[in-house]
Amino acid sequence: MPSVFLEEIDAQSYASYVSRTDSTVIIPTGATEQHGPHMPLGVDAMLSKAIAGQLAQRTGALVAPVFSYGYKSQPRSGGGNHRVGTTSLGASTLISKIEEVAASFMAQGFKNVVVLNGHFENYQFLYEGLDKAVASSLQAGSTSRAVLMSYWDFVDEQTLEQVFPEGFLGWDIEHGGVLETSLMLLLHPELVRMDRVVDHPPAELTSYDVFPEDPARTPASGCLSSARNATAARGQLLLDAVTSALGAALGQELNLSSQMVEVE
Repeated sequence: MPSVFLEEIDAQSYASYVSRTDSTVIIPTGATEQHGPHMPLGVDAMLSKAIAGQLAQRTGALVAPVFSYGYKSQPRSGGGNHRVGTTSLGASTLISKIEEVAASFMAQGFKNVVVLNGHFENYQFLYEGLDKAVASSLQAGSTSRAVLMSYWDFVDEQTLEQVFPEGFLGWDIEHGGVLETSLMLLLHPELVRMDRVVDHPPAELTSYDVFPEDPARTPASGCLSSARNATAARGQLLLDAVTSALGAALGQELNLSSQMVEVE
């Protein structure tokens, strides 16, 4: 079975794929960010890349190398940029990176560019960069289209009830919690240490931000909720729901088939 990952195929096969009328590249984006004592720093990038790979197999797309650095972690959604291990980009840098990479793919002939977001704080800056890339592409005469998606937005209510029977508190507070830990237990179990999960109540966060960041305002674990109830089975529920809904959305918006990428 051919690889869907761009960096694993040769230039001739790549060029052949780009010439297709439905050529689509998925750019997974994440971050390098602490996820508590039980998971590695690369969670956001690892999950975004893995989900992009599953999505590519459903839609016939290729997956670009992952963006492993993201926008600054914020206390109310990622524990804060002051945390050791969290290594971030500023807004203008992230905007420029996604703009230039997306524009390059469009200039090479890709008909569709999909940015799959895996880091909560990235979204608006990815939006700006992608918007600028499409605008410049249109001015150059291209008809390429782009889509920006955060994978957690595609978890349906039924799946939420199964994964969070005790009640869902919101995606922002899920940093290092059940969602990410369950997906990691499914996709990268060797990198998860459930014996090191800190079981504490959900963080009590303010509805505003204070500068400079105060470490005392968020749990010492770096997580905003407990991952105690995370399981690989719940990760499978989440992965199935997300890839199915993402695939349906792209099929509708970009008229993509469900055929596997064929690269020789």
